[in-house]
Amino acid sequence: MDVRVVDDVRALARDAAAMVAGVVAERPDALLLAATGDTPMGCYAELARMRQDRLLDPSRLRVAQLDDYLGLGEDDSRSLYAWMQRALLAPLDIERDRTIRFLSGHADPALACRMYDADIQAAGGVDLAILGLGLNGHLGFNEPPSSADSQTRAVSLAPETLESNASYWRDVAVPERAVTAGMSVILSARRVLLFVSGGRKAAILDRILRSEPDPRLPASHLHRHGDVVVIADRDARPGGALAA
Repeated sequence: MDVRVVDDVRALARDAAAMVAGVVAERPDALLLAATGDTPMGCYAELARMRQDRLLDPSRLRVAQLDDYLGLGEDDSRSLYAWMQRALLAPLDIERDRTIRFLSGHADPALACRMYDADIQAAGGVDLAILGLGLNGHLGFNEPPSSADSQTRAVSLAPETLESNASYWRDVAVPERAVTAGMSVILSARRVLLFVSGGRKAAILDRILRSEPDPRLPASHLHRHGDVVVIADRDARPGGALAA
């Protein structure tokens, strides 16, 4: 892994957006696998600014969502797709026909996952996976334990994930079931960008950097990948694991 430490979340957003822009410059019709969550938001805002300043042309860019809650309607504003729409798709003017989404309200989640995988394959695979890091080491909703060959599937969310996501739902219970791109999809991406921000993530990042690939730490499977960039702010920098 190429681990980079930056001063703060603003620097993280700038560096991450520069990497995404570089991928788009090399391949204008690149397929991004895009996480939601707080940490990627600065990167997405920076990409929108670059588009406004004509430093980024996303007119052929394609985006696939990484995960979503089960049981929400297609137009539910609380879905992760709706969040991605507000934060990334609309600001970059990426139309529906250039997106791959989970039909998370489908009566047959297994079929919805197979349809998603078929769309990823038909698109030629993922060029860049943009990921956040869960407090239990998950990527997307690949909760521990998840093997490196785990498939796109419906999952039950871990208690720590439900607790971490509760702030987004206010007084409403977080859905306990979700769908996620499998580790097999993530690891097949041509490049991977992992964001890590805040002191709460320092310990889990330290464990992952020191670990061999281990299903109990799904993000540790990134050691198997040949092109991973980790961008961490200084608050997330674990003592001894990263250079100052």
